[in-house]
Amino acid sequence: MNSINAMLPYIAISLGSIFVASVSQVLLKKAAMKKYKNMMAEYLNPLVIFAYFLFFSTTLLGVVAYKGIPVSLGPVLETTSYIYITIFGVVIFKEKLNKKKVLALALIVIGVLISALG
Repeated sequence: MNSINAMLPYIAISLGSIFVASVSQVLLKKAAMKKYKNMMAEYLNPLVIFAYFLFFSTTLLGVVAYKGIPVSLGPVLETTSYIYITIFGVVIFKEKLNKKKVLALALIVIGVLISALG
């Protein structure tokens, strides 16, 4: 098993990749909120193309990350996307947080910490 110090760069790559994928989701939502003159313009605009480029890039980064982290750690790190998306939803889209969402996020964070430290 890899030591934690050897895994840190790969964990950072994975978390960065997950963050970039979350940014890509925000870009796609912003693009979906606009009106377009036709279907072609809806899918072939710079915002959508850039968002899909980011998604493709995160796939490549994920492959690199899995070279240095156990496969079992990947899904644990992936759950951090819920945190990013919630923050983006509140800050960018002015979505409201309720007690259930806050509790769910707290459980996710606790679960990630338990898995990562255990």
